Amino acid sequence: MENSSVVYRRLDCIYRHLLPISYEPNNNNNNNSALHFANCLAGARDELFSKDVPVIIGGMVLDIHAKPSTPPHPRTTTPGQVYYVAGGVARNVAECMSKLGAKPFMISIIGHDMAGNLLMEYWKSAGLSTEGIEKRQDIGTPVVCNLFDTNGELTAAVASVEAIEKYLTQEWIQKFSCSISSAPVLMIDANLNPHSLEASCKIAAESNIPVWFEPVSVTKSKRVASIASYITFTSPNEDELIAMANAMSPQDRFFPVQTSKGGSKQSIEGLFHMLKPAVLVLLEKGVKIVVVTLGADGVFICTKDGPGFIKNHLRKTKPSASGRRLFEMVIVNCPSNKFACDNKFEWRKSQLYAVHFPSLPTPVVRLTGAGDCLVGGTVASICAGLDVMQSMAVGIAAAKAAIQVETNVPSTYCLSTVAGMETNFCQFHFSS
Repeated sequence: MENSSVVYRRLDCIYRHLLPISYEPNNNNNNNSALHFANCLAGARDELFSKDVPVIIGGMVLDIHAKPSTPPHPRTTTPGQVYYVAGGVARNVAECMSKLGAKPFMISIIGHDMAGNLLMEYWKSAGLSTEGIEKRQDIGTPVVCNLFDTNGELTAAVASVEAIEKYLTQEWIQKFSCSISSAPVLMIDANLNPHSLEASCKIAAESNIPVWFEPVSVTKSKRVASIASYITFTSPNEDELIAMANAMSPQDRFFPVQTSKGGSKQSIEGLFHMLKPAVLVLLEKGVKIVVVTLGADGVFICTKDGPGFIKNHLRKTKPSASGRRLFEMVIVNCPSNKFACDNKFEWRKSQLYAVHFPSLPTPVVRLTGAGDCLVGGTVASICAGLDVMQSMAVGIAAAKAAIQVETNVPSTYCLSTVAGMETNFCQFHFSS
């Protein structure tokens, strides 16, 4: 049996094609027929459309990873390994979600070329819908070439991703407005041009759908300025956070965090207070929750709306069918009441409320997919019915698994292992 969301989208497609032919403004009979057809279609939507299908909009990219076996020398070749890896921030997030039980609907664009064929075949093999992925003859599929050092750290990269900005248009996105307006969460990445970002956010806002904005890079993160009031979650690293705050300020008031004298490591409390002014800018402009990713130092979750808001998932839904297994495993390993507020902490509305989640130490193979898997794990868990605290713990566990493999996303996730890692996050501190 076909997925109900696919059935509805096909009905909607038929409706869009037939209505202009049947509808004549001066003919009342045709007008009534069109209205009746639209009403029938709306009924079909309510009955058929699955409301637990998250929507992901953004880049699908072929990554070329080059890792030398020995320290490279300039102006000559170096022995090593070269891999073709399915990538793109939005694509990585969607793949991670699919492997944790969610089945996201992807809206993106690729070309009719080798890179596009590789990405599409990989997507089909995962059993995911390709309906929202436009494939065009006149464009090249986005490709990024990454050069790593012998330890797996990124040293340089060249990105050819202009097709996403130019051709993933608001018109294409609006074709799937019904999917967006029925989703538990919409995730967008900053590869989209400003018009497409705004169009996506407006569709979600009309149905009160939470929006997760992934900044992608320091340069593209600045696109948040025009859509901040629509955003529920955003997940910048430290440098992206500074760039976003500056983009929403009259002048460049914020600067990258400097290391302590002598190069010693900054304490978590010290790091939080250095980042706090930039976080407050985003929150004051309308973002509800700022998730600051700190690499090996973990994650800050920040809000001005108080402990109740940050702790609970935003849409009071039952566990989704696709995420039920993850939900049940997490509830057993780490029920919501284990995430208890420090008794000494007193909430005042004028203050910033923040939680620190430590990372899970593990040997590093590759770091490129960790941030995307953190977002994917968190969003998949929210869609499964878990609260924000539990969901973030799953996200960090998913990120740990990602840095242990050569690909951006692990080939499989062991749900019991991921859920079991939750117990590592039942202790954390609050800052005000």
